[in-house]
Amino acid sequence: MQNTVQFYKYQGTGNDFVIIDNRDLQFPKNSERIKHLCDRRFGIGGDGLILLENDPQADFKMVYYNADGNESTMCGNGGRCLVAFAHFLDLFEEKTTFIAVDGLHEAAISNGNVKLKMIDVDEIKKDGDSSVLNTGSPHFVQFVNSVPDFPVFTKGHEIRNSPAYCAEGINVNFVEKLSDSSIFVRTYERGVEDETYSCGTGATASALVLMQDKDIRSVNVKVLGGNLKIYAEQHGSSFTDIWLEGPAVQVFSGKISI
Repeated sequence: MQNTVQFYKYQGTGNDFVIIDNRDLQFPKNSERIKHLCDRRFGIGGDGLILLENDPQADFKMVYYNADGNESTMCGNGGRCLVAFAHFLDLFEEKTTFIAVDGLHEAAISNGNVKLKMIDVDEIKKDGDSSVLNTGSPHFVQFVNSVPDFPVFTKGHEIRNSPAYCAEGINVNFVEKLSDSSIFVRTYERGVEDETYSCGTGATASALVLMQDKDIRSVNVKVLGGNLKIYAEQHGSSFTDIWLEGPAVQVFSGKISI
């Protein structure tokens, strides 16, 4: 077993990740170790940890862990950051495909901006005056009047741990409509169990809820860490050709003892 590991720190609109090239499959997949590496005081710090591995059907494979050390569902910003990392490793030039837990994804990079194709969404369910949908991860979307002043942690923790969602967990998005095609989203993420600066699958989910029954094909999404853009094609109650676009930046790299 190796004593040190080379890591890279990436962020996509403030959603930050520890990324490791694990094509040699030498990284020990231990949940306590991963939780420690994501710790902001005793480790490297991050909203999650991502392993890049080989895959016979695509350019690479994405293995994603939440900050609690558990392997999780799709992470949109994490996927964008991994695409930027794969480009840094010269695994592709402009366009790529990779395998994640929710299937095959297409992506492209240009001038540090990554556009990532998300899975199709078959339906948006209602929960009272809120919406529930899966964009690779499960999301609860609630529109509010003033999202900057909204108690995201308190209300997000409450909904995530409510009887309806406590078993599997759910990500909770609070959304303010800024215009017919722009929103401000703040997200409480399961696995992190706190608000993050951005959530790609959450931004996507929130944008699709706004798009319902409207003749718009793109939504500008403001998050605490910057700006994202969502594109989609609507077919009745379902959505296809969904893309998440935004910056992905390497912050630093180094080695750490494990």
